[in-house]
Amino acid sequence: MTIDSRQVASGMLEAVPFARTLGFEFVEVAPEAEGGVRAVVRLPDSPATHNHVGGPHAGAMFTLGETASGAVVLAAFGQLLDRAVPLAVRAEIAYRKLARGPVLATARLGRPALEVIDELESGRRPEFPVEVEITTEDGTPTSAMTVVWTLRPN
Repeated sequence: MTIDSRQVASGMLEAVPFARTLGFEFVEVAPEAEGGVRAVVRLPDSPATHNHVGGPHAGAMFTLGETASGAVVLAAFGQLLDRAVPLAVRAEIAYRKLARGPVLATARLGRPALEVIDELESGRRPEFPVEVEITTEDGTPTSAMTVVWTLRPN
């Protein structure tokens, strides 16, 4: 699988204006072993996104994780956009440690892409998780998130 990370980043920023508003930076979108996909998205440190204790607001961190998961979905299934619409079905996040400074969300596809595509092609509406870890820039974990996506046939 080849992935044009610049195309994924520009597609996400065009489709999700809120990601532009928060100043997200797409660090990496890359294939992984066995048809997997990884995306890393960065939220710069800004007083405009801080909460009452000086770290990134929970809503900004949630949006960061959801955006990283969306980049994974676009990278893995963008070739199907003429046949299906990707939609987030549900999400869960655990805030584990106060973050300070810029944070990174690293998202990974939770099922093999070919398995998901096979389900879609057999007439089913697949659901699949994207796991997200949110860390400080030095790698300290601060949050964990799972976003379950579907591909709704057109």
